[in-house]
Amino acid sequence: MNPILECKGLTKKYGSLEALSNIDLTLEPGRIVGLLGPNGSGKSTLIKLINGILTPNAGTILIDGKPVGVDTKKIVSYLPERTYLNNWMKVCDIIDYFNDFYEDFDKNKAYEMLKRLNIDPSMRLRTLSKGTKEKVQLILVMSRNAKLYVLDEPIGGVDPAARDYILNTILSNYNETGTILISTHLISDIEQILDDIVLIKQGKILQSTSVDEIRDKNGMSVDQLFREVFRC
Repeated sequence: MNPILECKGLTKKYGSLEALSNIDLTLEPGRIVGLLGPNGSGKSTLIKLINGILTPNAGTILIDGKPVGVDTKKIVSYLPERTYLNNWMKVCDIIDYFNDFYEDFDKNKAYEMLKRLNIDPSMRLRTLSKGTKEKVQLILVMSRNAKLYVLDEPIGGVDPAARDYILNTILSNYNETGTILISTHLISDIEQILDDIVLIKQGKILQSTSVDEIRDKNGMSVDQLFREVFRC
């Protein structure tokens, strides 16, 4: 079985600034992985490379053994940090759009999640709060039967009371043979759902390991390790 994600010598520059520097990273199927690092560490750059929004200056990315392109977009479900949906559209219209666009989209699952989160599908996005818009966007992403889910700050825009609900929505609705890559700075909130972590700083991978190994060998939580490594 192929790794779901394999990066070799991956480098991305913005002019003279090297956002990612010769990184090697492998993610296996069926894992929930936290991509953790301070602001400016290269998390968003890596996510954009995985999704084909940016192209590397050097190195390679393979997703399920394939180079990034049309074929990989069919198996990657991406939640960007910022809302990209059109405000004039109704929630139900956006669901229809995704259903037409993605072969792996499960319309019934989308409506079930809307119901559980008490979101009216007849509402236009412009009438919804920022947090509710982000919930709609998450529902769209998690309604796909993808091999790789890439979530950029999925709980950053919701209030603390809603975070557990959002995480439960993620856990209850992803393809369990797939992999979830979550970028976040709210480590203590997501630690409970992670299998593995990737620590990144100044464009370099500091550590890629399992959460169990951190607890067994280091005797600390992921949040404690993060604070020690980055001196928060």
